[in-house]
Amino acid sequence: MKIDFHTHGKLAKKLPFSTEYTDWLFREAKRAGLDALCLTEHFNTLGFEEVYRYIAGRYEKEGDSFVTDEGLRIFPGMEVDIAEGGHTLVIGTMESMLEMNRRLEPWKEKGHFLPFADWARMTEEYPVFFGAAHPYRSGGHIPELPVEMLEKFMFLDLNGKDLALDYEGTVSRMEALAGKLDRPLVAGSDTHQSFQYGCVYNVFEHEVDTVEELRRETKKGAYRTECAPNLHFQVETAGILKRSLKEIYALGGDYVSVLLRGAEI
Repeated sequence: MKIDFHTHGKLAKKLPFSTEYTDWLFREAKRAGLDALCLTEHFNTLGFEEVYRYIAGRYEKEGDSFVTDEGLRIFPGMEVDIAEGGHTLVIGTMESMLEMNRRLEPWKEKGHFLPFADWARMTEEYPVFFGAAHPYRSGGHIPELPVEMLEKFMFLDLNGKDLALDYEGTVSRMEALAGKLDRPLVAGSDTHQSFQYGCVYNVFEHEVDTVEELRRETKKGAYRTECAPNLHFQVETAGILKRSLKEIYALGGDYVSVLLRGAEI
């Protein structure tokens, strides 16, 4: 089972939700060879609840996941900023993600994010898989947190964007942190567009459809991480696509129409 632990279903946080774009992303993820993904949309993205309620209504539910027409399994999740600087990931049931997101409403603006200790306590109230997103990304301060706080994490994100920028350095830092905390490393592409799917992913020995199974198999180490040989090119190309589509939108164009028209040619 090939699964990507860190993905997004929108082109950018401040853009309106497009069902056509999200459906296209899921189709492309399957075409890229993925069997499953964790949809860790930003907690303060425009239309968060709209995105997740669409998925719940559009796709068949199996366990804690939702399966697309093409057979891609989607685990609901969320990427959450903390006051100290840095991002975290939670993966859980659809109900948990929607409820937690509503509770985070007062802390969605920059400068008013929830402190890590308070956020970690909230995650303990739900059956979620809690992780550190790209801990060494510029501007973040997660590695500087006290060890007793860092140990709240259940996994660490080996991030595709970071690997593309500095592969050896990222692997070295992440392996050291994982060893220090005795926590598993799982790969996530961090994509908002199709070209980045498959740049990094995890190959699980067994198929899972619940968060508990996902957590158990990860803790057991019953998986391996794979990186594409053209990882840097995929991430760079995806960045160019994202900037181009955002510019089309800024100029008043319909970036979804442009994209999907090209996909049909």
